[in-house]
Amino acid sequence: MMTLYSGTTCPFSQRSRIVLYEKGMDFQIIDVDTYSLPDDIAVMNPYNRLPVLVERDLILHESNIINEYIDERFPHPQLMPPDPVMRSRARLFLFRFETELFNHVSVLETGTNAKGAADKARLAIRDSLVQIVPVFTKQKFMLGEDFTMLDVSIAPLLWRLEHYQIALPKQAAPLLKYAERLFSRPAFIDSMTPAEKAMRK
Repeated sequence: MMTLYSGTTCPFSQRSRIVLYEKGMDFQIIDVDTYSLPDDIAVMNPYNRLPVLVERDLILHESNIINEYIDERFPHPQLMPPDPVMRSRARLFLFRFETELFNHVSVLETGTNAKGAADKARLAIRDSLVQIVPVFTKQKFMLGEDFTMLDVSIAPLLWRLEHYQIALPKQAAPLLKYAERLFSRPAFIDSMTPAEKAMRK
């Protein structure tokens, strides 16, 4: 059985929880206080971060790597595109999300405010999200009509916008409708911890 060490408020951990629930398989989630990590996390992950997935002798860290492993190990429903070209494009998008969105999320998660770092991070996230709004005027999900790993990746951020004090402009309405589609999925609802549910009023 897979065991996921998951931060109760960690957006990266929530990604992996979503994938596990989408797959509907047997797994164990061990809730970890993000702000007081036990020593064994540093033993399993040299970067001392969550999430961490353990299956027999295999130990994985970094949510995108964990999620691709789960997707390949349990291919139904498939969350990465089956076509190699589209799969490569999906990986490029995931890399872009990490570079342009989630590195700023990390700033907000650590609570640092050196020289207005948090305000800069909020602005960068808002601007990046506004750029992708046109996608959702034409299609249901990030890559088209099917829910994929890209939607998994961004869902925890969209859930936390209010928590992070990020206000989107009116033209972002299609993105917010897309977010509601993500939030209504049973796997997303099941993935949430009580602390995450409390992030939105």
